[in-house]
Amino acid sequence: MKTLIVGLGNEILTDDAVGLYVVRELKKRVNDINVTIVEASLAGLGLVDMLVGYEKIIVVDAIQTKSGQAGQIHRLNSDDLSSTRHTASTHNVNFASALELGRTLGLAIPENIVIFAIEAEDVHTFREECTPSVRKAIPRCAKMIVREISNKQ
Repeated sequence: MKTLIVGLGNEILTDDAVGLYVVRELKKRVNDINVTIVEASLAGLGLVDMLVGYEKIIVVDAIQTKSGQAGQIHRLNSDDLSSTRHTASTHNVNFASALELGRTLGLAIPENIVIFAIEAEDVHTFREECTPSVRKAIPRCAKMIVREISNKQ
C-alpha cells in the first residue's frame, strides 16, 4: 500500500514540533519503498497537493484538548475532524475542510487517513525541544505508527 507519513509542526515552538520529531524517528525505523516520510510546516490547503496519489495517509501532529494530558497519544481518522463550513479566508481552512475541498475538486485524496495527535503541554514558548512528557511520547508514537503500517500493508 502506497503510504505517506507527514509530520507537522513548527520546530521553534516547543511541543508544536512533536510531529516533526516523530517522523525523524520513523526515518530511522522504516525502510519500505511504499512508504514516504516527510516533514511539513503546512496546514489546511497547503497539504492537499501533497496527499494526492497515495492510498493511505498518516498525519502526526500536536493537539491540545480540554481533558488531555501532556504526552497522551490520540489515534484519530478524518471522520473525527470537523470541517470549517463558513470561512472568509483560506487561512482559516482546517485539515478536514482541505480534504473535503480536494475531493470536491476531483483530486485523488485517499479515504484511508489516520491522525496520530500527541497532546501538547506548550505550543507557545520559543524553544527547540519538547517538554519532558511530550518528548517521552515520541518513541511510543513512532512504535504505534510502525505497527500501523506493518498491520495494514
